[in-house]
Amino acid sequence: MSTPRERSLDATIALRREGYPFILRRRKRLGSDVFETRILLQPTMCVGGEEAAKLFYRTEYFRRDGASPSRVEKTLFGEGGVQGLDGERHLARKAMFMSLMGEERLADLNRRLRREWEFRAEAWALRGQVVLLDEVRPALCRAICAWSGVPLPESDLVRRTEDLSALIEAAGAVGPRHWKGRLARRRSERWIADLVRSVRSGTLAPPEGSPLEVIARYRSPKGEELDADIAAVEVLNILRPTVAVAYYLVYVALALHEHPEERVRLDEEDGRTRDERIVHFVQEVRRFYPFFPFAAAIVRKDFEWEGHRFPENRRVLLDLYGTNRDPSVWEDPDRFHPPRFRDRDPGLYALIPQGGGDHDSNHRCAGEFMTVEIMKGWVEFLSSGVDYDVFPQDLEIDPAVMPGRPASGFVIENVRLRREVSR
Repeated sequence: MSTPRERSLDATIALRREGYPFILRRRKRLGSDVFETRILLQPTMCVGGEEAAKLFYRTEYFRRDGASPSRVEKTLFGEGGVQGLDGERHLARKAMFMSLMGEERLADLNRRLRREWEFRAEAWALRGQVVLLDEVRPALCRAICAWSGVPLPESDLVRRTEDLSALIEAAGAVGPRHWKGRLARRRSERWIADLVRSVRSGTLAPPEGSPLEVIARYRSPKGEELDADIAAVEVLNILRPTVAVAYYLVYVALALHEHPEERVRLDEEDGRTRDERIVHFVQEVRRFYPFFPFAAAIVRKDFEWEGHRFPENRRVLLDLYGTNRDPSVWEDPDRFHPPRFRDRDPGLYALIPQGGGDHDSNHRCAGEFMTVEIMKGWVEFLSSGVDYDVFPQDLEIDPAVMPGRPASGFVIENVRLRREVSR
């Protein structure tokens, strides 16, 4: 079997024009879950679907070192972080992150966020209209910094929120938005590296077990501490993804608005608990709406799979968005339908908005647990803690804009808290 090839000399412009569905459209058109193309003038293989995801996370075939384009490392991920590691170094660093995701720790973060939502909703009630995307970002930034042991004076909240947001928006951008992200990356790393040095010198004492304390004190299996700049990258790998959850929170609000029957279903008795119904809703939001478009890896050595030859050192992109919308994996994939999760465990390779495989030994995002818990708390708040109105606005999600969001940012008005704010 020969691997289908994209006809264009280079698909970079098409990728930027089409955005999230770029790989899925070609998989359908070419009738193959594997095809070849060129992106940024570099030969690239694109794969998608559950079986291809299982292949992609086999570490004997693929490595992550050098897989992400430089423009992504210099904005979104940072250089030297866990995303670009392989083998024992990756496993050890990943274990450090997983140690921060305990049940009690996540419950503490959600308690902090619940207070944020209530306080902000009280202010929203006095302001008329608010753009939800702009409002949830600083709340997430304040809560995750406090949870992480990172000092954040109130006077710095806006600036730090803007910088963390710029890291997220710059990876898929060109021109001024990309360079804004690179400047934000340098500022953010200097900020956190100074804190790491303060922890090590004893002039700053974050709470024991907090991310700042754990990462600053981390030792590799060889007993080596992280360079302060690399430690800063890893602390930012806690802060930046949490601020990125703002997009999912807006998607939750959008889904509750566009599918009011699902809001009603949260309170219906169907043999499941309310928490289970909220989890189904959250998982469908993560499946249905765009987040990361794809993940990248490099072929370790020549091999064949399903008749396709994967050459050594070839970059491979796994279609995260398209696998979550794959009709061979999901029945009626373009329908928003949370009950699909009632009787189905999607496993490790079908629902992959934040990567596939297991969390401990693979490159599936350690922060996925945190994302789900934050979204669950937000669903609970929007559905039972507050009332608001949504007026006609442009809620279209342009698939070419990454990260995706409703054009209006989702504006709400006439906000009413259902109970007195916690003090």
